[in-house]
Amino acid sequence: MSAISPSPFSIRNIQLFIAFRVFFNARFYYPVFTIIFLDFGLSVEQFAILNSVWAITIFLAEVPSGALADVIGRKKLVLSTSIMMAFELGLICFVPLGNMQLIFWAFLLNRILSGMAEAMASGADEAIAYDSLMEQGNRKDWPQVLSLLMRISSVASIITGISGALLYDPVVVNKVAHFFGIAQNFTQQQTMRIPLFLTFVLSLLAVSTASMMRETGIQHRSSENDSCKPRSFREALRKTHDAGRWILQTPFALAVILLGMMFDHVVRMMVTLTSQYYRLIEIPEALFGFIGAGISLLGLLIPKIAEKLVASFSPAANMIILGTLCIAGFAGITLFIPYLGVIPMAIIFVCIMLTSFFTSSYLNQIASSHHRATVLSFKGMAFNLAYGAIGLGFAQLMQTLRSSNRASSPGITETVLENLSFKEAVSWFPWYSILGIIGVSVLCKHLLRNTDLKSALEDKP
Repeated sequence: MSAISPSPFSIRNIQLFIAFRVFFNARFYYPVFTIIFLDFGLSVEQFAILNSVWAITIFLAEVPSGALADVIGRKKLVLSTSIMMAFELGLICFVPLGNMQLIFWAFLLNRILSGMAEAMASGADEAIAYDSLMEQGNRKDWPQVLSLLMRISSVASIITGISGALLYDPVVVNKVAHFFGIAQNFTQQQTMRIPLFLTFVLSLLAVSTASMMRETGIQHRSSENDSCKPRSFREALRKTHDAGRWILQTPFALAVILLGMMFDHVVRMMVTLTSQYYRLIEIPEALFGFIGAGISLLGLLIPKIAEKLVASFSPAANMIILGTLCIAGFAGITLFIPYLGVIPMAIIFVCIMLTSFFTSSYLNQIASSHHRATVLSFKGMAFNLAYGAIGLGFAQLMQTLRSSNRASSPGITETVLENLSFKEAVSWFPWYSILGIIGVSVLCKHLLRNTDLKSALEDKP
């Protein structure tokens, strides 16, 4: 390698990694994610349960898929996930309305396929990109790659967020249609599928991008040097066992996963409820995309801040910063302040960005190439297990509060009942976060009592 490393963005796999992540994650229906379930006829409890199924599916498939990525090839896993994305979107694009049982089963299968797709992608695409950087550039440039990815993703989220929310609103769609001389009046049942169809197109672009990725020489050499040549699922399980043992024997890796899990699952639960929250702070649905775009602008700034935080502060200091932001955001959300309630929600989005950046930076820095995808899959497994658990807990809490409020106010309408119960359920988030952060922090302090963090953060080949 020359004395001056090439730009990481001149590496083909880095370019494809960024493109794949954008096509896979920038979804037109995200601004209306919660209400799209509700407008198909599902309840908030069913929404929470379905997303718990999604998270549990990822939990069950995460580590085996990560191990298979290390064994049979990461590209195959990335390509499979893009194909799975196309199938899961096709289900809800074309499911007919009217039969609630059929709709529920379509969304259930959608969540299972989506979870499998997330599990297949998690770790595999990142491992291809990181190993390509090690092979053709300088692995110390990885934070720059993450930073650019987050900024491009933010721009993509702005575009898809604004257009997705506008196209979901039949009033906006009809105004545009009439402007172009189209006489048909579109209904909510018709326009709510437009963001889904557009995301289906992105899934096809993800398939195309994944097909152009290439395995790195590092992985091939790692496989050739393995005394037990990986040729079977049994070998994948062996790699899973080895990576799991490495995590348990590496206190810093375990602490990063535990703390990341604590922050990720609680902020992600709130993020999935964003559109329902916006309805309750009196934001018109057509503005959801613009608000999402405004929040996404933070994604142009936060990665650079995160880079400086990783470079300038210790992991412990960064966790304190993240914890403070998390609690402040939830405290503001529970007030349900009309319009201004978007500010604490923006803080929650910042928290999820920082959590992703910190965990990726620290784990990639300390994990060896031969089991990097599997280690990252363990992280995803832990995150989604916690997310699935909080989703089921939130559904149970909603059901309990709904029953209690119905008993105390017999004449209350279903809409008012659901909104009241939702507000009461969200008020639990700050206290849950405080107790969780304190508990996990105490545990991590105990795990790291004999660990030299400077040595732990040395790059591994």
